[in-house]
Amino acid sequence: MKQVTATVISNERLWGEFSRPGRRKLLGTGLIWLKCPDLALEARPGQFVMVSCGEECLLPRPFSIHQLNDKGYLALFYAVLEDGKGTGWLAHRKPQDSINLFGPIGNGFSLHTASRKLLIAAGGNGIAPLGFLAQEAAKRDCSVILLYGTADANRYPRRLLPPQIKRVDITEDGSLGRKGKVTDLLPEFAGSADQIFACGPMAMYRDMVRNKQKLSLEGKPVQVSLEVRMGCGRGMCYSCTVKTKNGLKQVCQDGPVFDLEDIIENELPLI
Repeated sequence: MKQVTATVISNERLWGEFSRPGRRKLLGTGLIWLKCPDLALEARPGQFVMVSCGEECLLPRPFSIHQLNDKGYLALFYAVLEDGKGTGWLAHRKPQDSINLFGPIGNGFSLHTASRKLLIAAGGNGIAPLGFLAQEAAKRDCSVILLYGTADANRYPRRLLPPQIKRVDITEDGSLGRKGKVTDLLPEFAGSADQIFACGPMAMYRDMVRNKQKLSLEGKPVQVSLEVRMGCGRGMCYSCTVKTKNGLKQVCQDGPVFDLEDIIENELPLI
């Protein structure tokens, strides 16, 4: 783990405001590229960094490592919610600004050497840690299908994914691609996959744990990335502790990636 001061290379707004009854209003999403070669050199898919987001944020904020490039630049995908001080601060950073962060942190995805056919399931902003995984899979010449579900047609640009990745678009309102949720399409694609990777809302994980057989996940190696509230990212505050079938685990150190088999449905945090 390294503590570095990164330089902002670019900060691109991807899509704007969106609101739905009963959900926090989304003010926008963005992709920020940071120059921090020493940290980027150690990163692997599924890991994250803790970012100091200005004086208004007493604690650093966790962000998944979204992409890397061969220049030693690291990208973070972020979503700005209406009361999100940290992401709001990040959205206003400009090229040449400096940002303090430390990482890479946590246990990431394990891509088995023998795996050739991968299924990646992203629910909403769950695309954040999966972009880096898609990059790594493409380098290994794996066949990759990405099931990408969102509420409507506002979504992560296809141009930012490796060209060989097959993306299946899913929207809850039916405005783009298939209508429904990511879990609705799992039975159609999971059977032929050597490994399955997922990141999304807790409701998506509950469905996957509760309905393994129905969703064709029974007996499949499935890894999921958990998003929980974190205080320090160093394993000292225990605020990210979750109960698994293998006992209490800290998401920042033992995760954020866990095997689906270890997840206890009613112990998933309510966020």
